[in-house]
Order: sequence, then structure tokens, then C-alpha cells
Amino acid sequence: MSRSRLFRHSVQAMALGALLVTAGCAASISPSGAEVVVRRPPPRRVEVRGVAPGRGYVWIDGHYAWQGGDYVWVAGRWESPPAPRQHWVGGRWVHARGGWYWQEGHWG
Repeated sequence: MSRSRLFRHSVQAMALGALLVTAGCAASISPSGAEVVVRRPPPRRVEVRGVAPGRGYVWIDGHYAWQGGDYVWVAGRWESPPAPRQHWVGGRWVHARGGWYWQEGHWG
């Protein structure tokens, strides 16, 4: 695992742990240490998309992110794909043995 990916997973795990403590949910680190497993995902927020700023823009749903020592809501946004023919694969909660873990969205 690359250094940046390991750092990102560590930050995500700390952030999700802090969010879950404040939300009263139980969490545990998976045996691989790659993700935080929670009993249930936090509730989704409903966002208003508005109009795309131009042709080809893709809506990226908002999500919780770790910033400044706490989880904050990052609002959804319109983005132009970084390269032709790329599409957005949205982040999602994945059910696993013992609970759920967050899988980040990415361009594919």
C-alpha cells in the first residue's frame, strides 16, 4: 500500500471514529486496518443539485470528510471529468461482516 493511501486510510479511520463517537454509534477497525467498520452508516443528507454549469458536467454527491480535527459535511458539486470518457463512480457504504464501511468515490 502506498504511503499516501495509507495516510488517507488512517485519516479516514480517525475521522469516522470521531463522527461515530459524537453520533453514539459503535465502530471498529477491520482486521486489515484499511477501513473503519460501523454498525450503521450515518443518515444521508438531501441536497439540491441545481443546474449543471455546462455540458458534460457530472454531479458528485456530498459526503462527510475529515478537516481540522473533526468531520464536516462537504457539499455536493458539479465537476467536469478530468479526461475524456471518464465517469464518476460515487462513494458508498458497503455492507461487510460486522457492519458497514465507507468506500470513497473516484473517477473511472
